[in-house]
Amino acid sequence: MFGTVFDIARFSLTDGPGIRTVVFLKGCPLHCNWCHNPESQNVNAEVLYNAEKCLSCGHCAPTCPQHCHVFQHTGHIYNRTNCRSCGACAKTCFSGALTLAGKIMNSEQVLAEVRKDGDYYGTDGGVTLSGGEPLLQPDFAYELLAQAGQESWHTAVETCGFADWNVFEKLLPVTDLWLFDLKCADSQRHRQLTGRNNEKILENLYKLAETGAQIQLRCPLIPGKNDSDNDLEQIGRIALKLKNLTGIKPMPYHPFGLDKLQHLGRTDQRLEKIPAEPDIKRYRDFFQTLENELKIIRHREC
Repeated sequence: MFGTVFDIARFSLTDGPGIRTVVFLKGCPLHCNWCHNPESQNVNAEVLYNAEKCLSCGHCAPTCPQHCHVFQHTGHIYNRTNCRSCGACAKTCFSGALTLAGKIMNSEQVLAEVRKDGDYYGTDGGVTLSGGEPLLQPDFAYELLAQAGQESWHTAVETCGFADWNVFEKLLPVTDLWLFDLKCADSQRHRQLTGRNNEKILENLYKLAETGAQIQLRCPLIPGKNDSDNDLEQIGRIALKLKNLTGIKPMPYHPFGLDKLQHLGRTDQRLEKIPAEPDIKRYRDFFQTLENELKIIRHREC
């Protein structure tokens, strides 16, 4: 089974329990303004160009079959118009100015990389599939998770929730934890922020909870867009309806994705307002109170 991977990150402590290896699959149905992995959105491979690293050595120009790289007295000009993202230029760029985001790999190649970290997982750690949106590659995701389970590793899937329900059903038997993004409770505003409404997302979330699956909600919070007290209260009402919710995590906006947008030659994402410390405290206080309420509910159910 083959899939498109754009990164494998080691020793993550924030994408599920214990020490984890995160496999990032390419492609996403949402296009959030604040996305910190914009190179994940397109399902196809893409070339990133960091002009600050370029040494103007000229090695990339003769290797490009589309003649996208030109060197003049002003420096390196990269014309993306004819670029087919073959990655030939990136292979010759020893400074790292040109890199290819997106690589076709088979499941055994991915698992070979993951096994290098296996000794560090202990009883809690394991593998997390992220993206992009891993549910866009359901067969590849299933095979990776199934093989990880055979290694006795904990498995997790981070998802935006926008997929057909049969995809969730396919992955349920091989997924120990779902890291489910809840970006905005209001459907119309969700469409404005991400390009999609949230009816399918919420329907999947409720169905997933009814199966008894372990779910952690992850809530990106962007000042002035989805972080008002009313927004938080709506998220809280949704969370209190869910069975087996293992936690809810605020994720304040950070601008880490903007450099990558420039490297992709894109200008379609805005710099959002970075949360101030009082806002971050407000988020944490709200979600801590919500966590306490969830614990009380779980205790009553037991």
